[in-house]
Amino acid sequence: MDSQPLIREYLLLGLRFDRVESGYVDAYTGDPALRRQVDNEPAPDPADLARQAERLSAELVAGDALDKGRADFVAAHLRALACAGRKFAGQPVGFVDEVHDYFDVRITKGDPQRYRDAHVRLEEVLPGTGPLAERMQTHRTADEIPPQRLAECIDAFSSALRDRVRAEYPLPEGERVVYEVVTDKPWSGFNYYEGDYTSTVAVNADLKQQMSNLPRLVAHESYPGHHTEHCRKEAGLVERGGQAEQTIFLVNTPQCLMAEGLADLALHAAIGPQWGSWAAEIFADLGMRFDGPRAEALSEASAALVDVRQDAALMLHDEHRDADEVAAFLRRWLLVDDARARQMLRFLSSPLWRAYISTYVEGYRLLRGWLDSRPDGVSLTERFTRLLDEPLIPSSLRGEG
Repeated sequence: MDSQPLIREYLLLGLRFDRVESGYVDAYTGDPALRRQVDNEPAPDPADLARQAERLSAELVAGDALDKGRADFVAAHLRALACAGRKFAGQPVGFVDEVHDYFDVRITKGDPQRYRDAHVRLEEVLPGTGPLAERMQTHRTADEIPPQRLAECIDAFSSALRDRVRAEYPLPEGERVVYEVVTDKPWSGFNYYEGDYTSTVAVNADLKQQMSNLPRLVAHESYPGHHTEHCRKEAGLVERGGQAEQTIFLVNTPQCLMAEGLADLALHAAIGPQWGSWAAEIFADLGMRFDGPRAEALSEASAALVDVRQDAALMLHDEHRDADEVAAFLRRWLLVDDARARQMLRFLSSPLWRAYISTYVEGYRLLRGWLDSRPDGVSLTERFTRLLDEPLIPSSLRGEG
């Protein structure tokens, strides 16, 4: 089968999922005629969408129109869409299998001893009296950015990171990011890529934005995270490479795990060690005091707690635990108050987003290991550039060892 008809059918299939669940298409920058065609079709049957995905998978295997890298990419995404169609049709799919089919990874629960060790380390970083959770809450409150200053802080970090990123990971001329503050969302920040090298990044004002998290959030959503990846893939894979499958970005597919892992490593790739001291200088220019070394120490200690939210998802959807029990688990190990735990539960309980936490947990783990195991003579910048530019999936990284 010729590659263009197959890819066209893949794009139509992906767009049809947005008719089943609005938001399933995270971004689409391809032929607008395809979207108009789907919008004018009768509402799709999810079970039929699953069958379409399976048919395309069989045609992909039988043909040789795509090179191996493209074929592997499309095959993994068709597997994810087939699973999504079955889920939307009400067919039973175990949660672990759902995550595997969506994201090309197999998940297990974390080790509580690692969480206990992390708490010991946090006790050392935040000495004092009273329960650790109270000390963490006091620290977080002191670390909050005044709402009236949030926009200027975002702009300052965006500008500083953009300058750094454009020198190491060149971006197309005219690229831009527009920031807006939103409310009533289950996430902290979100990148809406609009094509033509333009993104709108929404920051959730319902969650108190902290000084220690803002550099990571801007790097994650913009430079060199989601916005940078979208721009470079549009310029390279789509415009120069003709890979039209890259014009659609679908929730609950391997694309997301790769993108979230990349974005969670964006500050590491752009700034590296001593990011706290770098951030302190920017905050100082704004007349704000920020303890960079302590922020770095807290971040390092808290990294061992990364599996907690995935554990919570497994408790909810695999073990079918009560929501109150899961909220208590989140409060205990993440040292958050009930309001923050319930906000996390909202994300973990969403029909669209319930499996998505694994993109952060497993994405960071897989991509960090891959970056750290790079061959001698290959720089971090060179390795990270591959993540920005190539149509990689988790199994392709595991295949490299």
